[in-house]
Amino acid sequence: MTLARRDLLAAGLTGAAALSLPGEAAAAPPPEVVTRRAAGGLELAFTANAPSTPTGLAISAGGRRFVMMPRFDAKVPFTLGEVLTDGAVRPYPDMATNQPDPEQPQARLFHVPNGVFDRDDTLWCLDAGLPDGSGPPVKGGAKLVQIDLADNRIRRVVPLEAGITSTSSLNDLRVDIRGGYARAYITDQGQDGEGAILAVDLASGRVVRRLAGHASTKSQKGLLKIVEDRAVVQRKGEGPPRPVQGGANGIALSPDGRRLYYAPLIGRRLYAVETAALLDPETSDAGVAAGVTDLGEKGMTGGLTTDSKDRVYLAMQEFNAVGRRDPDGTVEIIASDPRLIWADTFWITPDRWLHISSAQVNRRPEYNGGEDLQKPPYAVLRMRIDADPA
Repeated sequence: MTLARRDLLAAGLTGAAALSLPGEAAAAPPPEVVTRRAAGGLELAFTANAPSTPTGLAISAGGRRFVMMPRFDAKVPFTLGEVLTDGAVRPYPDMATNQPDPEQPQARLFHVPNGVFDRDDTLWCLDAGLPDGSGPPVKGGAKLVQIDLADNRIRRVVPLEAGITSTSSLNDLRVDIRGGYARAYITDQGQDGEGAILAVDLASGRVVRRLAGHASTKSQKGLLKIVEDRAVVQRKGEGPPRPVQGGANGIALSPDGRRLYYAPLIGRRLYAVETAALLDPETSDAGVAAGVTDLGEKGMTGGLTTDSKDRVYLAMQEFNAVGRRDPDGTVEIIASDPRLIWADTFWITPDRWLHISSAQVNRRPEYNGGEDLQKPPYAVLRMRIDADPA
């Protein structure tokens, strides 16, 4: 091979793009090897001009849209909001309910990171009870709040005090009401990265804390999260920067409700556990732990959800992307978009639109030397899928 030919190969001009040199027969182009593929596939569903970081997203069957803005600090004016048609966000159900008051812990909203609709289109919100993002939860403040959209009033409050610790940071929620039972499952990512799973019997109000101290609910050591081409690290005062911690975070249910999928915020593996064991008084903590299945590598993710085909969707924060794990274990990126900054919460509507929020958490002041780099309005993107909600 001539030197010039080698130069062309080094420049990447092979196959159909390469030129034949004088006296050298044109060779058949080699098979193309694809090393990079743009997934695409996302479009803007709506924007939310939220006053703070919207980590949570829920859309009613009738099309009403809600965002949840946890109180990472006391400056957040309200923690639960409804997105209006023009993108403005109003406090929901009203501003008074969104004012934290330790004297009325069951009647006020402190720190709502997520919420979901049940099969009756009733909104359930998770309140971690944190008035400024850290420290012990306010006594009585950690709770589930059920809100009726017909009259925009709180219908029921389920206390979670029995399932939390002084370092709890409740994060995500799934509610399963069907076939004569009503249950809720909650992730606690822990302010210290020591997470757990809370299982709630909604009929009796019984709360059980499970998998505390288990490897699957802990923030994994030695990992670095990278979003928008930068490491996400936190600095307090004059101290050195430290990586983000986060235990059990994303959560999803299989279509039949028998299996709970979950993953730490800082961790690359997906786990599953049988839901029946979580609330079974005859099953010990060791028994629950023995039933945990490590489903393998899935990338560094935020939120999770499932569809009616038992496929797990993955908010792949390092790639501004939506990933999907099939039941056979195959993981692929199915869509990506530069607007998907800190991909967070999914919502699948009955007309088969998969929505995902762009929370911009990595742009918050605590990860940028005290400078707030978030740029409202916050995007909610969507894509078509070929399955129904789980």
